[in-house]
Amino acid sequence: MSQAIHTPEMPADLAPTKSEFTKTLKFGSNTSFQVELRRRVDEFFRLTGRRQRDCPAMYLKSAILFAALAGSYTLLVFYATEWWQAVPAAILLALSIAGIGFNIQHDAGHGAYSNFAWINKLMAMTLDLIGGSSYAWHWKHAIYHHTNVNVAGHDTDIELGMAVRFSPHQKRYKFHRWQHLYMWPLYGIFTIKWHFLSDFQEIISGRIGKLRMPRPRGWDLVVFLGGKATFFTLAFVIPLLHHSVWAVMSFYGMVSVLLGIVLSIVFQLAHAVEEAAFPLPQTDTGRIENAWAIHQVETSVDYSRRSRVLAWLLGGLNYQIEHHLLTRVCHVNYPAISKVVEETCRDFGVKYTEHKSFAAGLASHFRWLKRMGVEGEGQ
Repeated sequence: MSQAIHTPEMPADLAPTKSEFTKTLKFGSNTSFQVELRRRVDEFFRLTGRRQRDCPAMYLKSAILFAALAGSYTLLVFYATEWWQAVPAAILLALSIAGIGFNIQHDAGHGAYSNFAWINKLMAMTLDLIGGSSYAWHWKHAIYHHTNVNVAGHDTDIELGMAVRFSPHQKRYKFHRWQHLYMWPLYGIFTIKWHFLSDFQEIISGRIGKLRMPRPRGWDLVVFLGGKATFFTLAFVIPLLHHSVWAVMSFYGMVSVLLGIVLSIVFQLAHAVEEAAFPLPQTDTGRIENAWAIHQVETSVDYSRRSRVLAWLLGGLNYQIEHHLLTRVCHVNYPAISKVVEETCRDFGVKYTEHKSFAAGLASHFRWLKRMGVEGEGQ
């Protein structure tokens, strides 16, 4: 199954335009599962009258999250005078930022927020507002990760440097035997790394790890630079007008570390767990054995599907299988659609995996880190 089969699920404004940059894999050619799933999902929306995008529930959620972000930031910067006032505000701010990333930016970045490209573009830029880069994210996550899930050397989301080993096909170092212990606090540092280092490295070099991406030009470059300037102003310049350097840096660190831990854990529970597959291309053909859609299911794991609260907070990211198969469907539909997806998988003999609870997924991720730290060739 070639990349062309994936294209209908990817909005035109997000699709890669230069083949020299997209080292996508080839997949098995049997598309019957994906065709039938798409038919059943379309039928579900036709019969229920639900919207795939531009959902009222999504706009209401966006208003709540933006209000939480503005309110927590205002309390922390302008009103908190004691630590016992600032700490709760900082925690709420970190969770509000995570909520915007999980819900608004993530849907918009995949073209799932609205039927209008300009609205998706605008909402995707919320990542620039909170310190990231919507341009780099598009290439790293929407292109390379979503096409090549859990394939070492191709999925940039599992290529986090030599500090961690997520795949059995990655090189193991002796210190990895401790990664199930040291990675939890290290997850918190990744956000700070994105703010000050990773985004700039990727934009300047035109590379995400070993994979290439076009450097931003024109409006994309303006958004990147303007986004960083806005973030640094909000994170440092304005707070320094009201608080000491020590206080500003301390609470920046608190918010960023908590944010990094929350973001990392939510995403790692979907792919870096015991039940997820980590296939490699066949040595003779360079092709993944399964068709693309089956590959998406078997490399992803759902968790806490029955928790409406968690689904609301995480932007449906606990429905990772549904998300990977239907990237342009707004996540507020995932709980209902998951029944259709699970039934279709069962009918086609495709393994559909879920953890019943968040804790079960967390335990599986811990065991996988520990296993990857001791199995395989080491140095």
